[in-house]
Amino acid sequence: MALADGVAANLAGGTHHACPGHGEGFCVFNDVGIAIRLMQREGRARRMLIVDLDVHHGNGNAIVFGPEAPGGGDPDVFTFSMHGARNFPIRKPASDLDVPLPDGMHDEAYLDLLARHLPEAIERSRPELVFYLAGVDPVVGDRYGRLRLTRAGIHRRDRFVLEALRDRGLPVVMLLSGGYARTPEATADLHAISHREAADVFAAVRSRMRLI
Repeated sequence: MALADGVAANLAGGTHHACPGHGEGFCVFNDVGIAIRLMQREGRARRMLIVDLDVHHGNGNAIVFGPEAPGGGDPDVFTFSMHGARNFPIRKPASDLDVPLPDGMHDEAYLDLLARHLPEAIERSRPELVFYLAGVDPVVGDRYGRLRLTRAGIHRRDRFVLEALRDRGLPVVMLLSGGYARTPEATADLHAISHREAADVFAAVRSRMRLI
């Protein structure tokens, strides 16, 4: 759907801690890993980029695709993770590009790092398709986040990522990933930010954007 429409969203998923032989961190199966392998096998796409902005390191994706994976990883799948340096998981296998963040980071410092490293990830990966794990657990007050992004900061983050991908003509698959606000309603409201931003950024295809 993303290849056809430019953007697609799954109102779940982004289970980036699941590993080939076991689950971890609320994640049973690694949906992005499975989707990438299936698309490669079917010839739908070969070169892909994972942009993981969940506050927790995407260790499952790093284990499957990163440089520490068997055989030195998959050169056609680039893993980019911005995450809390002192947060789960304890062991963080190398992604292709890791950006560890100190506890308590605010909007401007976070967005500055994102503006510096996202273009690098895109340039190095030269993707045909991007998977965006738009976790909202970096927001202030998240039970497991330890960062201090504001709601406005999450809006700015998502808009920056989506505009960067749109302007380069890159189709994007959006997934929720983590978010642990004080109530389910507050969590859902934060997750809705990325989809509202996508509807605006990809306005030309908004009428055809399908949610699954």
